[in-house]
Amino acid sequence: MISFEPKVMVVLGVALIAVAFDLRTRRIPNWLTFGAAAAALFYGLLAAGPGGLGQSALGWLVGALLFFPLFALRGMGAGDVKLIAALGAWLGPIQAIWLALFASIAGGVVAIIVAVSTGYLRQAFSNVWLMLLHWRVAGPRPVPGLTLQDGRAPRLAFAVPIAIGLVCTLWQR
Repeated sequence: MISFEPKVMVVLGVALIAVAFDLRTRRIPNWLTFGAAAAALFYGLLAAGPGGLGQSALGWLVGALLFFPLFALRGMGAGDVKLIAALGAWLGPIQAIWLALFASIAGGVVAIIVAVSTGYLRQAFSNVWLMLLHWRVAGPRPVPGLTLQDGRAPRLAFAVPIAIGLVCTLWQR
C-alpha cells in the first residue's frame, strides 16, 4: 500500500509533470530534474541531518549510474537519466535500484506494446540482434542507425515507464 506522506506526493508530482512534458515535447526539462534533486538533498539534510543528505546524494548517484550506460550508448535521453537520479535522491539508494528495475520492466512492456501497435516488432527484434552482433565484434558502443538521433524506430516517452516503476517502487516499500 502506498502511504501518501508529503515526500511521496512530491515524487509522484515530479513524475507526473515529467510524463506530461515527455509526452508533449519528448523532453524532460532541467528545471524539473535538477530542481527536484536539489529539493531532495535539502529535504534530506533538514529531515535527517548530514546522514539524510548523504542518503539523498547516494540515491541520486545510484539512479544516475544505473541508467547512464543506456544514455552513453545513445539508447536513452539525458532527461530520463536525470529524472531517475532526481527520484532516486528522494527515495534513497536502495529504492533507486528498485525504481530502475521496475522502470526497466515497464519500459520493456511498453516498448513491446508500441512495437506491436506500429507494426515494428519484427524490425525491433532484428535491431536487437544486430546490436548484439555489433557489440560482440566492436564492443559496447553506439550502433550507427540504431541510436535515438539517427534511428527510425517509434519513440517511447520513457517518463511513462519511469512513473509506472515509481508507483511499483512505492507500492512495495
